[in-house]
Amino acid sequence: MIEAFADTIRRAAADGKTLRIRGGGSKDFYGVALEGDVLDTGSHAGIVDYDPSELVITVRSGTPLTEVESKLAECGQMLAFEPPHFGAGSTIGGAVASGFSGPRRAAAGSARDFVLGARVLDATGRDLSFGGQVMKNVAGYDLSRFIAGSFGTLALITELSLKVLPRPVAEATLCFEMDETQAIDAMNRWAGQPLPLSATCFVDGILWVRLSGAQAAVDAALQKLGGEQPPERTAFWTSLRNQSLPIFATASTLWRLSIRSTVGPLDLGPQLIEWNGALRWIAADLDPESVHRAAQTAGGHATLYRGGAKAAGIQRLAPPVLALHQRLKRALDPQGVFGRHRIHPEF
Repeated sequence: MIEAFADTIRRAAADGKTLRIRGGGSKDFYGVALEGDVLDTGSHAGIVDYDPSELVITVRSGTPLTEVESKLAECGQMLAFEPPHFGAGSTIGGAVASGFSGPRRAAAGSARDFVLGARVLDATGRDLSFGGQVMKNVAGYDLSRFIAGSFGTLALITELSLKVLPRPVAEATLCFEMDETQAIDAMNRWAGQPLPLSATCFVDGILWVRLSGAQAAVDAALQKLGGEQPPERTAFWTSLRNQSLPIFATASTLWRLSIRSTVGPLDLGPQLIEWNGALRWIAADLDPESVHRAAQTAGGHATLYRGGAKAAGIQRLAPPVLALHQRLKRALDPQGVFGRHRIHPEF
């Protein structure tokens, strides 16, 4: 299978063609444009190695995300960055290539933080391996971390080694009725205290708080914080993770703002707030200039996540940052074989 992929890449490079790497296709909505012939990795599936005692799993990129998580659950473990499922076809390669992380990201880390190693094919069809199966395993150029969030524009992922974590012994959810200002203050205040917070979300006038960890720690936090324990707590976090809550499902245009967590309410339209205030989802068809300006003022950046006019790009990168991205692209894919114009109109 890998040799077949390599032949396809070499032919595309020789013919001056572009390839669009695609696993389950669940993230085709994201990006500036979808160009090139589809290079389908869905059939390159299977768990290569899994040692629960070492907290490491190695999988082929086309392995369904559900299969990976089911295997981990059998041993009481999980992908702690909680990658979203956009459909039954979501693959582990797509989860890492997108770099998307779910509600637990503020507490556990991002998708990139859990990539220990990767086997890839570069734009000339070379079979390369980076990293390994332990945390401290790299000296020099660590491509295994670069590919997280690259959306297949740098190399074709064929295998991944990922750090996994034990599932929490206990979990509980609390709900609080409050306004947005109060919710932002509470999220930041509680995040600075020794509480077993694993996720927070404010939407429709309700602050949701998830507690995860040892039973004693969760029980103590429940007593300290108070609030209501809703019956639909599991369904809520699953829907938030998979972006199927009403604010996601009904929005024709969706903005994603990564800003300072302490910034107050943004008057930009219907919003959902995650990650202790650092992630703001805005469901509104807005003037791009006003959104990017608001995000920059708030110490972060905005991404046109879904819908809207994307021809000018989905992000506004500072010139030095864009230059760094372009240098990396030229170094790894000088002919533009992979994902042309997928995440930047400039390449």
